[in-house]
Parts: sequence; C-alpha cells; structure tokens
Amino acid sequence: MSKIRLIAFDLDGTLTQHKTKLDPINRAVLEKLAENHKLLMVGAGGAQRIFNQLDGFPIDVLGNYGLQEGKYNPETGELDLIRDLTFPCDRESVDQRVTMLREKFGFTEFAGENVEFHASGCITFPILGTKAKQEDKLAFDPDRSKRRAIHQIVIDTFPEYVVFVGGSSSFDMAPQPHDKFHALKDYCERNGYGLDEVAYVGDDYGPGGNDESVYKSEIKFITIDDYTTLGERVKELL
Repeated sequence: MSKIRLIAFDLDGTLTQHKTKLDPINRAVLEKLAENHKLLMVGAGGAQRIFNQLDGFPIDVLGNYGLQEGKYNPETGELDLIRDLTFPCDRESVDQRVTMLREKFGFTEFAGENVEFHASGCITFPILGTKAKQEDKLAFDPDRSKRRAIHQIVIDTFPEYVVFVGGSSSFDMAPQPHDKFHALKDYCERNGYGLDEVAYVGDDYGPGGNDESVYKSEIKFITIDDYTTLGERVKELL
C-alpha cells in the first residue's frame, strides 16, 4: 500500500447509499485519504451528477465509463467538464434486438419505453420498462440471478457494447471498449500513474458488475460490501 499514489472510487454502494448524498463520516474518510493521495471518481453516470451527489467534494470525476471527464476547479468550487465524448447509436437496430430478447425470455410486459437511449451513446435495456414502479424493480431480481443467467446471451446480441448487469432490473451498455478499467487505465497513462500505484474501491465486482473489469485487472482492488464500513476497509491507506 505504500506505493499507492492514486485512489479511485465507485459511488453508489461504495461511498453512499444508492442515489443519496455523501454522508459526513465518509466525507471525513475521503478528506483524510486526500492528504497523501490523489483521489478520483470512476462512475457509470454523468460526471456532473456524480459530483452533485458527492455534495461538491473536491475530486476529479470520470463519468459515463470515461466518456466524460470533469476536473475540480478549486477557484470556483465547481467541476469543469474537459471531455465529453458521444458515440452514434443505431436506435432502430437496438430497439429490434431488445424486442427480440423480450420475446425470447418473456419480458414482453413493461411500462414506458422499450429502451433508454443516453446522449453519450450508452443505452439501458430496462427489463420492466423505463416507467416501472420502484418497488417492482427492487423485487424483480434482488440477487441478480435472473440477469446473470442470460448475461452472455445479451453480450452476444450486442457485440458493439460492453454489457453490465445494472441497477435492480436492467442491463446497461457502453460502446466498446469503454468500461471502468479502460477509463482508469487511460487516465493513468495520460497522468503519469503506473497501475501498480493505483487502488480502486468498489462494491459491484461480481459477475456482470460494472466494477468487475477493474476487479479482474492487476489494479489493487478494495472490496466494499457495506458503504458504512469504508473507513475500516481503507484503513491501510489512511
């Protein structure tokens, strides 16, 4: 751990509950870590949304699996977006393939839209639809077993995307080769960090999780199964 110069983090489930603000205890942990390390967020969502959820904590952010990069501006206290890549999406083809999967696996009843298209070129296959009730989404696949059982088939159906078992009832997809490891490796190459100088802290490291690519890489990975244990899990870095 003495070699670690850069510590990268996931957000939901790692530093906070899902879509909740950074609590004071974990903020204090980050402040302590920042005394001797460069800190970086690596997220699936947009960089500004991640920064807002962190309540303006002074940290750089890679959003949308590295398609966005936000740099903290100490003069303004805001996040300056210095990169915002977008990729084209064949919406008709994606919609047809999602419909085919729905028919194949019996997911034909859903609320709202068939597919959620994001401006970045990322897409979400919401199995229960874009307007499903939160309680229905949470009850659908709490242990992810339903989605993991068909994950490879979804991967094979969308070869131009990296496919993640996302949220509580969806598959999230980013244009190839964009995943968190690709984003972090690219950041390190551009900023002079060796991969042996990096630690990553995340909770979604199981099969299909969006932290899995980092977990399976040579980067030191600190697993989090309960965000309230962050301080204990990173104590070797404090």
